[in-house]
Amino acid sequence: MSLSNAAETDLLNLLFNNTNFANLGDATGVRGSTGAGSLYVSLHTADPGEAGNQSTSETAYTGYARQAVARSAGGWTVSGNSVSNTAAINFPNCTASPGTAVTHFGIGVASSGATELLLSGALSSSYTVAIGNAPQFAAAALSATAD
Repeated sequence: MSLSNAAETDLLNLLFNNTNFANLGDATGVRGSTGAGSLYVSLHTADPGEAGNQSTSETAYTGYARQAVARSAGGWTVSGNSVSNTAAINFPNCTASPGTAVTHFGIGVASSGATELLLSGALSSSYTVAIGNAPQFAAAALSATAD
């Protein structure tokens, strides 16, 4: 069984844009949060997979931190069953001890820890972290699909 296309879009809009999922339950539907908050983008050295969490294969270069992105249209663009970053996402510079190549990204619920991973996806090309540089992703460069 799979979600319908309309349900995939509505669910992604609820999760990423804090938009109500209309007509589900009572007349107001499933409502977005009072305070939208943020989701957190993480970088991974391998696919965290559907059973993984935000720390599964997460990079650990010195200076690395997950990046907060607002749960709004200013943070995320939902189109059909996919979601992508609306604005550029810039990670901190590597100050020492670079990690291995980053191949995937994740979108989860917390700034640290083995917390829930909502979606993940492969980068268009791997990124090798080196001392003095930082991973940067232009608008729409990180895209994941709900299936």
